[in-house]
Amino acid sequence: MGTCRYCDRKGRTISDSIGYCAPCIRAHFAEVWPDIKEVHDRSRRSYRLPADPPRSEHGRACPLCMHRCTIPEGETGFCGLRRNVHGTITGGRPHEGNLSYYYDPLPTNCVGSFVCPAGTGCGYPRYALSRGPEFGYKNLAVFYHACSFNCLYCQNYHFKEQTSACDRVTASELAAAVDAKTSCICYFGGDPTPQILHALKASSLAVTRSRGRILRICWETNGVMEEPFLTMMADLSCRSGGCIKFDLKAWDPGIHQALCGVSNTKTLENFRTLAAWIKKRPEPPFLIASTLLVPGYVDDLEVGGIAASVAELDPGLPYSLLAFYPHFFLPDLPTTSRGHAHRCKEIAERAGLRNVHIANVHLLGRDYD
Repeated sequence: MGTCRYCDRKGRTISDSIGYCAPCIRAHFAEVWPDIKEVHDRSRRSYRLPADPPRSEHGRACPLCMHRCTIPEGETGFCGLRRNVHGTITGGRPHEGNLSYYYDPLPTNCVGSFVCPAGTGCGYPRYALSRGPEFGYKNLAVFYHACSFNCLYCQNYHFKEQTSACDRVTASELAAAVDAKTSCICYFGGDPTPQILHALKASSLAVTRSRGRILRICWETNGVMEEPFLTMMADLSCRSGGCIKFDLKAWDPGIHQALCGVSNTKTLENFRTLAAWIKKRPEPPFLIASTLLVPGYVDDLEVGGIAASVAELDPGLPYSLLAFYPHFFLPDLPTTSRGHAHRCKEIAERAGLRNVHIANVHLLGRDYD
């Protein structure tokens, strides 16, 4: 039973780690943020990550994401991977992939499987190998060990231990992992953005080597990459039949910063940019949105705001609602309840979205007290 330190409200869906309830974060963000910021700083210190994006007057600039870090000699950017070594930015270059990969039999449980070619046959025969799920084929799942966010509820936070690891996989080596039974590559993590140079190179090599057969390029991302990298990844996915899935984690700027440590402005801006690509390839779906339903924080107001903005762009755009499981710095919250998930689905549909999906239903729990 958590207690909000601002209004003294108590409840199972108030995290003692954050220390404040969602209404107080929305209404009094400037007052509560310093306390929440200390939680983020503490979570990053334990993995030797910078508390803030570096802004060194004499540092080297990293152009990959919204942080636009200027990194001092011998130190790293906010992601913990991009490093200034004797005036050169290393980490995440085409020959320096910090990642793990595995083969995932299709159809898989990825966020976009309810609409993608591998899970449904959508786009057959140009982009899919069968009229239905692609049984007998596989996805090359590429997990990048770095991230430009600092989500307190990260479901894969153990990757932070590998961000500074020395093992590397070159883009050429990763592309060579694509065999005759691989029909898609999906980049996730962490997040692909800090290593977008590596992912783009690996994708280009793999698509070239697989010319004449289907190989879709897909992404799961927080969406804060800068240009020209956003356009480059969009072009690869659009031409190959792949999809881009954006995590729209929260609508209110304060809630987003409290949960993720950073602004949601760039994510929403890039999502709007990519929505314009939908008309270039309406089928299979090019762009997918998802939101993790964090009890007490990603509530009706958050989902309503996200859904309304997505519906304004394209009411047919797929939207997946994901069940939360307590992890990392939010272990004191319950799992998403069935009532929470179904209520949010109804809210998204009332906002105008026609294709709303509840994922991870096996994690859904009973309604909160």
